[in-house]
Amino acid sequence: MNISIDEARRVLQAQPFSRLLEARLTEFSDTATELRIPIREHVKQQNGFVHGGVVSYAADNALTFAGGVVLGPLVVTSEYKINYLRPAIGDWLIARARAVYAGQRQAACRAEVFTRSGDEETLCALAQGTISRVGQPPGAAGSPGGSRS
Repeated sequence: MNISIDEARRVLQAQPFSRLLEARLTEFSDTATELRIPIREHVKQQNGFVHGGVVSYAADNALTFAGGVVLGPLVVTSEYKINYLRPAIGDWLIARARAVYAGQRQAACRAEVFTRSGDEETLCALAQGTISRVGQPPGAAGSPGGSRS
């Protein structure tokens, strides 16, 4: 699909929760997507680790953006699984994802979630999910209002 990183960033910024977490889309290509979240006090749980829900958000959104690369912008997560490997501690939470398989309406994607402190990255979670197309962009052939010729 031909979606620019600027368009993808606008989608991310349209999500209130993404703005709350200060999430940034730093890569958006056929080979990978990357989402970064600064680790601040408001994303931590009582033991000082990044809350599992925030780690899960990072994985889910990275998976969905990876699916969007191959399926187009109108996608949602159908399902995903996450394995928390170690507590997330550091300066940044970084989720990297890519599509492993893409059909016409769904894509299987994988993500790795890291924390970063200085130049050191530590793997803290792995995720896999199915991303599904929910429609066609306005103006697409066969969509309401789209070209039918």
